Amino acid sequence: MTNDILIIGGGIIGLAIAIELKLRGAKVTIISRDFGQAASHAAAGMLAPGAEKIASPPMRSLCLKSRWLYPEWIRKIEDLTGLDAGYLPCGILAPVYELPQAEEITAAWLDKEAIQLYQSGLGADVVGGWWYPEDGQVDNRILVNALLQAAQTLGVDLREGIAVRGIQQKQGKVSGVFTSDGELQAQTYVLATGSWATQLLPIPVRPVKGQMISLRMPREPHQPLPLQRVLFGPETYLVPRQDGRLIIGATVEEVGWTPNNTPKGIQTLLDRAIRLYPALENWAIEEFWWGFRPGTPDELPILGTSSCDNLILAVGHYRNGILLAPVTASLLADLILQQKSDPILEHFRCDRFYKKSTPVPSVMNLQPSTVNGSSLYPKIEEKPTPTLLPKDDELIIAGRKFRSRLMTGTGKYPNIESMQQSIIASGCQIVTVAVRRVQTKAPGHEGLAEAIDWTKIWMLPNTAGCKTAEEAIRVARLGREMAKLLGQEDNNFVKLEVIPDPKYLLPDPIGTLQAAEQLVKEGFAVLPYINADPLLAKRLEEAGCATVMPLGSPIGSGQGIRNAANIAIIIEEAKVPVVVDAGIGAPSEAAQAMEMGADALLINSAIALAENPVLMARAMGMATEAGRVAYLAGRMPIRNHASASSPLTGTIS
Repeated sequence: MTNDILIIGGGIIGLAIAIELKLRGAKVTIISRDFGQAASHAAAGMLAPGAEKIASPPMRSLCLKSRWLYPEWIRKIEDLTGLDAGYLPCGILAPVYELPQAEEITAAWLDKEAIQLYQSGLGADVVGGWWYPEDGQVDNRILVNALLQAAQTLGVDLREGIAVRGIQQKQGKVSGVFTSDGELQAQTYVLATGSWATQLLPIPVRPVKGQMISLRMPREPHQPLPLQRVLFGPETYLVPRQDGRLIIGATVEEVGWTPNNTPKGIQTLLDRAIRLYPALENWAIEEFWWGFRPGTPDELPILGTSSCDNLILAVGHYRNGILLAPVTASLLADLILQQKSDPILEHFRCDRFYKKSTPVPSVMNLQPSTVNGSSLYPKIEEKPTPTLLPKDDELIIAGRKFRSRLMTGTGKYPNIESMQQSIIASGCQIVTVAVRRVQTKAPGHEGLAEAIDWTKIWMLPNTAGCKTAEEAIRVARLGREMAKLLGQEDNNFVKLEVIPDPKYLLPDPIGTLQAAEQLVKEGFAVLPYINADPLLAKRLEEAGCATVMPLGSPIGSGQGIRNAANIAIIIEEAKVPVVVDAGIGAPSEAAQAMEMGADALLINSAIALAENPVLMARAMGMATEAGRVAYLAGRMPIRNHASASSPLTGTIS
């Protein structure tokens, strides 16, 4: 099935985005394992940008904007459904146990006597506090139910009971989502899976467990409830609901995916709550529960574009998912439907977690690199790379000589730094670049042209995204000009791709031959990407192509060498270099292709999508060289019978 927009995740963030998109005319589907089990149900529903004293200026601005949007957003939901959405702009009281510094005391400060006037019965340890009249609360469970009803009313396709097993990526775009209900496809995808995001993509989101408990406040006839204000105290908060429940939260536990409430957790909650408001020690316990907040290294959300052109991220909201739902929906709807990126989103990009670095000129000593103490990508120290290859064993393409027989790409990496480091680690000298993405500064490709030292790396512009020969010819010309602008005046190389097939990304043989013939006439050194068709390879060679590049298996599939027999024929018959391109997923497959006699390899997805791209790049470089050395050495004959390794004479009898 195909939808305009497919949202993965049925919590408050996914629902809010879906409703906003649907109101603007988009066709939207949400898939979720269980709408009732999203982390949104486990929250307390505080809207507290003031009381939380958020330190990050961009995060504070984001939260304040969302709080400002809340009343109108709630009215919209209630008008759609006729339901109460549980919103209460009640203000929040923030008691403290220690007096603040003099410079911290503002007009909102209440001393010990004054704060008791705002809420009587506070604990003896309370010495004062702050009043935040613009903060408030929302009953998150009521709100989520209202959002579900609003989505249904608007015609959002809500699909429950669906587990996502993987996100298929091809050429820097998501091409489909593999689920327990089959493959789903859309034009744009939104990842809003909270703590579970890291199970689908390598982004730094982790589960932070929180335990909570609710009590039943006593209600006397014709009397108000004893606790009227939301109390945001030290290490605890008390949120009184209009129905008489009191929500107490929450622990903060770095225990991975360890589930369930624990005696220690419940005791901690009650001890802190009783210190803040002693009267509750005799109130009835009604319910306790737990959930996983989606935490990030800096405790700020991940919002906006990703390394895939058509994948939008809305994860990592940590403690503020309920508060940030309206602003997240508004900003991302603008981004998806109008390609309008609010400047504030720059502060919440996924690639902010990776250190900026300058490219290092050579390879190769791998040492662990850390961010916030966690290993990410190896740093590369300059060292000469030992080789067993003869000095005269060079790859020659269109008269230009290269020592490395591995080519790499620039797409699908989690960030620019990992791409830079991987290119260095691989030892490659040719890097292919999608002309269209660099020219348009597509998401994930901003600054790409400047990120590589083109005095050391030979650019191979490619025509990725071209569906016809005419498109490919036009883009190839742009690529040649781009290479000149980057200082490679004599670069006439082009990797020719003509791919009309969006599902399997198989090249068009007729269009490829037509484009190749024209580009050769215009003086290009054409490296055509083709199916493993020996006859087509011969025709392209006769047309004047500088190489032929048969695929091992479909692009980005990682299926390895599925066309070995045909590739072997191409290698045997070709008088130009044969570069095996696409499908290689492991170093063993790279070595296999080289042992067959391939002249070179082009590998991108297997490196960029590895858990550690830099180490995989190094492994692919080593495998390429090992396969070449093995080919030159000549393997032993294959026999039909055994042959003893040790002599059969001179043995002891």
